[in-house]
Amino acid sequence: MKIERLSNYDDNSIIAADLVVVGGGPTGLTIAAQCAGAGRKVLVVESGLELENPEHSALNEVENVGQPMSEEQFFKRITFHSPQAGFWSQEMQPFGVRCRALGGSTHAWAGKSAPFSAIDFKARSWVPNSGWPVDRAQIDSYLLRAMDVLNLSPKEPPSRFEKEGLHSFYWQFARSRVDRLDVMRFGNEFMARRPDNTHVLLNATVTRVGLSPDGSRFSHLDVVSMEGKRARIEARLCVLAASGIENARLLLASNDVFSNGIGNHHGVVGRYLMDHPGARIGRIPTDQMAVLAKLFGFFGVHHNGRAHMFMHGLALTPEIQEREQLLNAAVYFVSERAPDDPWDALKKLLRRRSTNVGRDLLSVASGSGLIAKGIGMKVLSDNRTPKVFKDLVVNTAIRLSPNVVANEFQDHGVPHKLIGLGIDAISEQIPNPDSRISLSGRKDRFGIPLAKVDWRINDVERQTLLRIAELSRTALMSAGLPAPMLENWALERRPQDVVIIDMAHTLGTTRMSADAKTGVVDQDCRVHGLPNLYVAGGSVFPTSGHANPTLMILAFAIRLADHLNAELAKGLVLAGSLSE
Repeated sequence: MKIERLSNYDDNSIIAADLVVVGGGPTGLTIAAQCAGAGRKVLVVESGLELENPEHSALNEVENVGQPMSEEQFFKRITFHSPQAGFWSQEMQPFGVRCRALGGSTHAWAGKSAPFSAIDFKARSWVPNSGWPVDRAQIDSYLLRAMDVLNLSPKEPPSRFEKEGLHSFYWQFARSRVDRLDVMRFGNEFMARRPDNTHVLLNATVTRVGLSPDGSRFSHLDVVSMEGKRARIEARLCVLAASGIENARLLLASNDVFSNGIGNHHGVVGRYLMDHPGARIGRIPTDQMAVLAKLFGFFGVHHNGRAHMFMHGLALTPEIQEREQLLNAAVYFVSERAPDDPWDALKKLLRRRSTNVGRDLLSVASGSGLIAKGIGMKVLSDNRTPKVFKDLVVNTAIRLSPNVVANEFQDHGVPHKLIGLGIDAISEQIPNPDSRISLSGRKDRFGIPLAKVDWRINDVERQTLLRIAELSRTALMSAGLPAPMLENWALERRPQDVVIIDMAHTLGTTRMSADAKTGVVDQDCRVHGLPNLYVAGGSVFPTSGHANPTLMILAFAIRLADHLNAELAKGLVLAGSLSE
C-alpha cells in the first residue's frame, strides 16, 4: 500500500487509476479493501490527512436553512456532538457531523451499529415514497461480511422484553482490532492492515467530477491540495463515497456538461434528505435506575473467542407501526452525569475555565475515589501495557460486567458521578422530497458552492416519538418496572414542542430506485445513465429505518465491491494502469 499527499506531486499532474474511490471514510475504505483483496488496483482520494485538523475541517462548512433552528436545539446539538467530535462546531456544521480525515466519520462515532429491519425495505402504504428495489433477504449475506469487517458478532443476546407493541432491540459496538480500549477507527485499522494494490492520496479535495464531452461516461476527477496544487485523476470506474452531504454536493456542483449537475435530469439529486430525529422522552431517577440499568444495559456475547458488547433497548413492532400508522422507532437508556461530577470539575480547573473554583475543588475532593479509578484505567490504556494483558482484562470484564466496560468505552476510561438514567428515542423519517441538499451562493476556499441544507422534520416523526414515549411508560409499568418520568411535552401530548436534533446519520440524498425519475442510482448503486459512475454510502438509502446505519452502509458497500470486481473481471478496466 502507498500513502501519499497531493501536495508532494507536481502541479497539474495526471494520475491514472483503474478504480478511483472518493472518500477515505468507512465506506470508501471498505470498498477499496474488498476490491484490492481481489487483486484490483485501487486509488482512494481523501480530502484530509491521517488526522483531523482545523484547516481541512473548515471545508465541512454548510449553510443551514432548515432544522435545527431553535436555541434549545443548538444547545442540545453541542452537548450531544461535541464530546465525540473534536473539530466539530455548531457554527460550521449546523447540520450533520463530518470528519475530513482518513477514517472519516469514525473519528467521531461511538461505534454503535445495528441491522435494519425487514419492514424498512418494504413499500408501506402509510409511509410515502417508501420501498427499496431490493429486500432485506438479499442483503443478509453482505450483512454477515460487514459484521466481520466491523468486528461484530452475528449472534446477539436473546429477547428480554416484549409488551404493548414493543420488543427487544440490540445495538452492538464495533471494537477496534488495533486499540483494545477503543471503538473501531477506520483510518487506524486501514493503516495497520495496509492492503496491497491500494494507493491512498491525501490532501486531495475533489472540485469536479468530469464527464466525457457528450455526457455519456465518467471521465476524470479534478482535485486540489490545501496548498493549491492541482491534478487530474483519470479512471475507468469511479465511486463517490464522500458522505450524504458531499456526494450530492459534488454531483450538483459538477455542472459543466449538464447545467443541473450529474445524474440530475429529473431533479432528484440532493432530495429526500433524511436523518434520525432524536429526542429525550423521559428519565429514571437514581434511586430507581438499578433494575432498569440491569435489564436495559449492556450484555456481553462471546463469539469466535472474543467478547462483544450489545446495548439493549426497545423498538416498535411492525404490527403497531401498521396499526397506528407510525414510523419505525426505538428507545435506549443513557446514564446522566451529576452537576458536581468530579472529572468535569477537574477538567475545568486544569483548563482554568472554572466559574466557581471553591465548588469545583470540593467536587474533586469528594470524588477522589472515582478519579483514582480513572487513573487506573489510564494505566491499562497505556501503550506499554502488553496487549495480551489488555485482551485478558477487557474480555473478562465484558463477560462479568458489560455495563462497567460500556461506561469505560463511552467515557474513555474516565468514570463519572451519575444521577439517573435518561431515556432517548430515535425515529425513522418519511422520505420527503422537499427535505434536501442544494447549492449555496456562498463558496469554499476553492470556489465550490457550499452545501445548503434544508432538513425537514415532519409531523409523523413527532407523533411517532410521542407514541413510543407513551408506549414505553405503559409497558414498563405493566411489567412491574419503575415508571419513567416523561418529559413535559410527552406528558401533555404536545409533540410540536419536542426538542429534536439530527443524530449525524445523513441519508437519502442520492437515493436508490429502479426508476431514474424517482432516484439517482439503480440497485447496483450506478448513477442512472452513466455506465461507470457509482455512489456509495447512506446517501443511496431510500428510507432510513431507526438503526444506526454504519452496518447497513458497509453491507451495501461490500455488495457494490462485488459488483465492481465482476465488472473489472469482464475486462472493462485496463489492468495495471495504476502505478506501483
